Amino acid sequence: MKNVTDSFLSLAHWPFAGSFGFNTDILATNPINLSVVIGVLIFFGKGVCASCLSDLLDNRKQRILDTIRNSEELRGRAIEQLEKARARLQKVEKEADQFRVNGYSEIEREKLNLINSTYKTLEQLENYKNETIHFEQQRAINQVRQRVFQQALQGALGTLNSCLNNELHLRTISANIGMFGAMKEITD
Repeated sequence: MKNVTDSFLSLAHWPFAGSFGFNTDILATNPINLSVVIGVLIFFGKGVCASCLSDLLDNRKQRILDTIRNSEELRGRAIEQLEKARARLQKVEKEADQFRVNGYSEIEREKLNLINSTYKTLEQLENYKNETIHFEQQRAINQVRQRVFQQALQGALGTLNSCLNNELHLRTISANIGMFGAMKEITD
């Protein structure tokens, strides 16, 4: 017992660094723990033969190698799938860029078509407007001509009626009938 208490007391007093000596403290060197571990290994190791242990280690090694092989195969498949996915992504990105470019060019084309169509429509409307103005001017001119002609005719008839007597009137009618008769003979 004195040894045990001495060992605890010796723990409180540490030697200075740089000293060299043989350690006789049984708890500090831990021979008890080492002897227990070695005893357990000997006791339980008696029933295990070297070939059985070798077989266990070989089986374990084979399982580890199989796991590594499977992992490598999975890694290879994953890399293939990743490369395929990257290729598809690049293809889709190219198609998206192409659609984007085509979309922009289509928008520009439609914009130009709309501008041209609007210009043509405006030009047609301008032509219709000019035609309508010309038509209305011609109609107004014709109406003025008709009124002038009617007024001139009424003035001439009024003048004729006031200047003509019955005898002059009959002679004018006879002359006109004669002219129409001569025209009829020429045309026949």
